[in-house]
Amino acid sequence: MALFVAEHRHSAEHCPASNPQMAPFLLQLLSAPVAAKHGITVHSEAVARGQHHLYLIVDGPDEKAVRTWLAPFAQAGSVDVLAASACEEVVARGQC
Repeated sequence: MALFVAEHRHSAEHCPASNPQMAPFLLQLLSAPVAAKHGITVHSEAVARGQHHLYLIVDGPDEKAVRTWLAPFAQAGSVDVLAASACEEVVARGQC
């Protein structure tokens, strides 16, 4: 498993939270059981208030698996997935 930081951004006009069909679907997608079906473990998730940005810290088999899991979010905006490291790993190797 590898660590990833994912970010989903959308405009206020396309906010899925205001869509009565899309909002529950996307919330369910982030649930532990559904994420696990994709080989993903969600460590943390948060939405920046008023910014329409969702941030996720997840473990997954690879970037492709994380992108596939988050693909429904791309219907409302962008999805970025970045390989990441825990701070302890960064310090141990002496560089970001």
